[in-house]
Amino acid sequence: MLLEPLRHKAFRRLAGGRAAAYLGNGIAPPALAFAVLDLTGSVVDLGVVVGARSVATVILLLVGGVLADRLPRALLLRGATLAGAATQAAIAASVLLHFASIPLLMGLSLVNGAVTAVSMPAASAMTPQTVPAHLVRTANAVARIGTNTGVIVGSSLGGLLAALVGPGWAIGASAIAFLVAALCYAALHTSVPAPGEHHDDMLTQLRDGWREFVARPWVWVVVLQFMVVNAALVGGIQVLGPLVADESIGRTAWGLVLAAQTAGALVGGFVAARWRPRRALLVGVALTAVDALPLLLLAGVPNTLVLVCAMFVGGMAIEQFGVAWEVSLQENVPADRLARVYSYDALGSFVAIPIGQIGIGPLAGALGTDFALISTGVLVLAATVAAVASRSVRSLVATQPGEDDAQGPLAQVGVPAASADGDE
Repeated sequence: MLLEPLRHKAFRRLAGGRAAAYLGNGIAPPALAFAVLDLTGSVVDLGVVVGARSVATVILLLVGGVLADRLPRALLLRGATLAGAATQAAIAASVLLHFASIPLLMGLSLVNGAVTAVSMPAASAMTPQTVPAHLVRTANAVARIGTNTGVIVGSSLGGLLAALVGPGWAIGASAIAFLVAALCYAALHTSVPAPGEHHDDMLTQLRDGWREFVARPWVWVVVLQFMVVNAALVGGIQVLGPLVADESIGRTAWGLVLAAQTAGALVGGFVAARWRPRRALLVGVALTAVDALPLLLLAGVPNTLVLVCAMFVGGMAIEQFGVAWEVSLQENVPADRLARVYSYDALGSFVAIPIGQIGIGPLAGALGTDFALISTGVLVLAATVAAVASRSVRSLVATQPGEDDAQGPLAQVGVPAASADGDE
């Protein structure tokens, strides 16, 4: 059952491209963080550079959602990964040839964020186009296993290469991974039609997507939860984490800590593919509270082994949410509007990320790193409790395999399932 989606060529290529892209995305953050610290040693500069990427992503996500519902999604993915490879190669060259500067890294990060805004809704919305409706949950789990494998290898390589050969070479490896992703997408064709041609203007289509988004309270409740959770996690893990690591456990150990989280998510993907609780979204939302643990443990005197264990468990927990969330959207939102709902989801979830990335440095400078880390952990717990308290989250019931498949989003817009032999 777990391997059944891989019988479909289109899904294999989509999953392979996403895994390679996530490999590149896994390598880049620790490598870029250490490149900035080597350049200026300033945690504020680090927050500004990583925040620039998030700002561009947030600003353009809605445009990316509309494009993914209007244009062939595979074409968007090819262009986005090629652009990602180019920006990562430019960052690597600037570091290796010693002409890197904070404004330059910010500019390239802005371009990289724009690329992400285009590719994210398209990749998420395309999964139901590559497999029959009854395999959508399993396909999401398998795809996330692939992306988590990419991130675990990438996180390890990012930290290790930055420590052994320097951040510039590590970022260069990220560019190569994006090129591999582009090759996978170049061969990607689905046996279902691409999103239909739309004659409405962009504002009208955005309003249609907004109506789909607000019509389901559980959607915007969870998105509000992750506005807080994501801001806390990126501020604590991406910005303060490397700083704490440099002062305590070291860069190599920090790479292992980051890899442990994704290793847990990889194991969690196998669990999510087989464990199908009736109220899967509620279970996933509640388990998000586990992600507060690494933030709290980073405060004080961090221990590598304890952090590795905490990040592993946190990765397993968050994956239960990730699969439940993907399937909940795909089961309840019409396929021809799915990318726009994904874009509103991503916009709401990510809009506070630049605040977390840019604001955590001054907060830590004014009140201390330990206080800032403890505050982020408390915010994760508070947001999770608030989401679990929502009746709409507690009452959503997942469609079980084989139970009225015709009610899925593929059937709602008359899209035939992909053939089992993967013919294109």
